[in-house]
Amino acid sequence: MTSTIASSVLSTMNSSSSDNTASSAEELQDQFLTLLTTQLQNQDPTDPLDNSEMVTQLAQISTISSIEEVTSTLEGISSQISASETLQASALVGNGVLIEGNTIQVASGVATTFGVTLGSDADDVTVSIKDSSGNVVATLDVGDMSAGTQTLTWDGTQDDGSTAADGSYTFSVSATSGDDSVTATALKYALVTGVTTDNNDEVALDLGGVNDNVGLGDIKLVL
Repeated sequence: MTSTIASSVLSTMNSSSSDNTASSAEELQDQFLTLLTTQLQNQDPTDPLDNSEMVTQLAQISTISSIEEVTSTLEGISSQISASETLQASALVGNGVLIEGNTIQVASGVATTFGVTLGSDADDVTVSIKDSSGNVVATLDVGDMSAGTQTLTWDGTQDDGSTAADGSYTFSVSATSGDDSVTATALKYALVTGVTTDNNDEVALDLGGVNDNVGLGDIKLVL
């Protein structure tokens, strides 16, 4: 009798804890106490409830309660992180940022800032700027640069001395240290115009059509 009722208690508790719409820990505790009382009332006097069974069942109900508390805590932390990311993203609205990309926009002879991330120090960095037809129109001898993310500028003057026409240009960066090449990642300029969410409901930045919405982790430098 005792083992049968105890099995029923365990089965009921396990079923409740695995159901997505399971009761709260408090309700499960009430169910446990009700079942335990029923078990005590109907147990065989010659075979009383085993102490080890009692300890096992109490441990299970304690575990269920602890899991719910942990889940609630994690949900709270997740909400706080999401709120913090939203505030950080909102603070960037109206600011220029650098993200991965190799384009430069020219308007009225003024070129947008761009940049590069170097994997290590370089003693010779050269930037080649091309027009929409792929022709090199300007070459910038930057010289030495430290590892990390650095901003670069172009005054819009082409190698022949003329001012670059309005439009979109591309650039590439060549970096070396002695005879060894240095990894160089091109970065383009974008203006943060708003805050939105991506397909996973994560906080994302609206860059005004310059690029698909990007996350905070995609920002390499805030200008």
